[in-house]
Amino acid sequence: MKLEYSLSDIDSVAKNLINLFENKIIIFNGSMGSGKTTIISSIVKLLGLNTKVSSPTFSIINEYNDGKVCVYHFDFFRIKNSFEALDLGIHEYFSSGSWNFIEWGEKIHELLPEKHTIIDLKIVSKNKRLLELKNMQ
Repeated sequence: MKLEYSLSDIDSVAKNLINLFENKIIIFNGSMGSGKTTIISSIVKLLGLNTKVSSPTFSIINEYNDGKVCVYHFDFFRIKNSFEALDLGIHEYFSSGSWNFIEWGEKIHELLPEKHTIIDLKIVSKNKRLLELKNMQ
């Protein structure tokens, strides 16, 4: 699925995405400033979590959990290689049954489970983005 959208439509786009996800491991690809954290924030809110979402650039992982819904939000921008993700116990997160939202997932592509979803984001203009969703089997 491909979709061009305005940043003011982010919540409706996020709602549509949730309905299209075939699994809970979602990879967000895109350049700096393409809106990865923005769309993740909207999805987290729509999943029912009332929390501030920020990019875990320095901590590498943030957990958002209200006892009913749990989201692990990864940002692998700063890792040097996939061994660092293994040291974090990435496979345990993947098998947890919780949501896994991963920014810069291309840095750990060889560790991703067979079933995952890829969302590619591209900047069209200051207020427009192009999104492509692919469910991988």
